[in-house]
Parts: sequence; C-alpha cells; structure tokens
Amino acid sequence: MYLSQKHQDANSPLTSPPRRALVGLGLAAAVLLASGLARADPLLTYPLKIKGHGLRAELANTEETRRTGLMHRRSMADNQGMLFVYEQPGLHAMWMKNTLIPLSVAFLDRDGRIINIEDMQPETLDAHGAAAEASYSLEMNQGWFAKRGIKPGDRVEGLKTIPR
Repeated sequence: MYLSQKHQDANSPLTSPPRRALVGLGLAAAVLLASGLARADPLLTYPLKIKGHGLRAELANTEETRRTGLMHRRSMADNQGMLFVYEQPGLHAMWMKNTLIPLSVAFLDRDGRIINIEDMQPETLDAHGAAAEASYSLEMNQGWFAKRGIKPGDRVEGLKTIPR
C-alpha cells in the first residue's frame, strides 16, 4: 500500500528508528559489496583479480557443485566465472558434458599460480587436464584469459578469502 508523506508520522512502521537503521545497514552492505571489501554478495560470488583484471567467481567447492559446474547454462557474463576448489591437490581434469558455452579453464597451484590454460568446446567429452598438481581450476568464457594477456605463471589474487 502506498502511503503519502503527509500521512506518515514519526512513529509509523515505515519511518521508525529501527526501520531506518535496517535501511541504513542494507545500504552499508551494498557499498561494501560494490567496493569489493565484502567477501561475497548474495549471489555467492567472490572477487578475484589476475594481472589487475577483476572478476567474480561462483564457487564449486563441494562434490556436487564440482560435478555440475556450469552445465546447462546458455551464457555467462564477461567477467564472471566458476572457481573449482579441490579437497586435495592433484592432476584434476575437466570436460564439457552438458556444458553449452565455450570455456577456457586455468589450472592453479595452491599459491594461485596458473599452471596451464586450456580451451574447451561445448558438449564434448574430451578431458582437459592440469599439467601439474592443481588445487583450483578457474573457468571463464573462452578467450577471456588470452584477451587479457593472462598466461601460465600469472597469479590469481583473492583465493585466501575463498571458503574451502
């Protein structure tokens, strides 16, 4: 229900001090999220940076989320991706079963250094593996790394705030 300004009084539920405090907290949270100071936004993405290029990554840090990954999605925003967090470092591999968008995957060591980057074609069963033991994999739209000059040896920043 719309309530005009002249019908509101200082004690109405819309203008009461507790209501104003909640609105203020919501605005403060939005500012923190926009500034990158908060760990995650309500969409459960986390800020990462590579060579000064910012991105937001969804997490695949459980067996179920790692198995599903980006399957069945028709698109992904340019600076969005998915970070796969492994329980143990290993020679992990990715495939594109039921994945509809072309992706590039960077395999990362425990310090966030890129081991290798592989381009993957949609709806294929080809295995794309880490060239050395990886603790993470980061999937982005195909060509994202190349367009930014990101290559093996570069480091992903922001992994310390990622829940395992």
